[in-house]
Amino acid sequence: MPQAHLVEAQGARIPAIGFGTWSLSGDECVAAVEAALASGYRHLDTAANYQNETEVGQGLRSSGLQRDDVFVTTKVWWTDIAAGNFERSAERSLERLGLDQVDLLLIHWPNPAVPLKESLAALCRMRAQGLTRHIGISNFTTGMIEEAVALATEPLAVNQVEYHPYLRQDRVMEACRRHGLAFTAYSPLGRAALLDDGTLQDLARAHGRTTSQIVLRWHVQQPGVIAIPRSRTAKHIAQNLNVFDFSLSDDEMRRISGLARPGGRFVDPPFAPAWDQDV
Repeated sequence: MPQAHLVEAQGARIPAIGFGTWSLSGDECVAAVEAALASGYRHLDTAANYQNETEVGQGLRSSGLQRDDVFVTTKVWWTDIAAGNFERSAERSLERLGLDQVDLLLIHWPNPAVPLKESLAALCRMRAQGLTRHIGISNFTTGMIEEAVALATEPLAVNQVEYHPYLRQDRVMEACRRHGLAFTAYSPLGRAALLDDGTLQDLARAHGRTTSQIVLRWHVQQPGVIAIPRSRTAKHIAQNLNVFDFSLSDDEMRRISGLARPGGRFVDPPFAPAWDQDV
């Protein structure tokens, strides 16, 4: 990977800042992916449920980059993780992306109606069959992580969860580290709610940075943490990657972490599991 800042987990070498594509569609998605790759991103995150895998693949091809230079993640939606459905969903994702293989395939959400043993077996088959280089999970609680690691016949590389300064995830993060999983933060900017935070704005002024850059630096300065911000404009896309030439002090890191509060979660659909409570 050309990008020097990598998180290593179970043989995967994942760029610490990825480009998230949730809610991007059509030509806007293609242009955003092109802008991200032109800016230096080497990690793209999509999902079957985002309904933009075709556009992500188009943006990747038009970049002119070699396939092995870009780490591509996609996910199987929670309604499709039963045996048979899982394989069909993964194969359709590859077709839409125009790829023979993704770098990382995730179970997007657990499904209480599908035994974890069944969905993990299907996920592991995808790696064994070469449809993905690495596998992982998303929106798994600490108990689910323990169960998944015990059931998996192939190494799990990642757990992707909501994480930002308003939401503590100490227990999930510790479980990931204990089992050698990278911790990927989606909604790392808290759906933009953090951008008006006074503490973060003060730190941004002190460092001559944007508030988003302060938050993303906080993410990647934590061991094993990956962040996948999304932006619609080329300017902000480029700014979000430009966080590796400064650092935050220990006190500044603590101040940002201290912003966590009850009700800080933004993503909590009806089918979500019973979350670990850190605050």
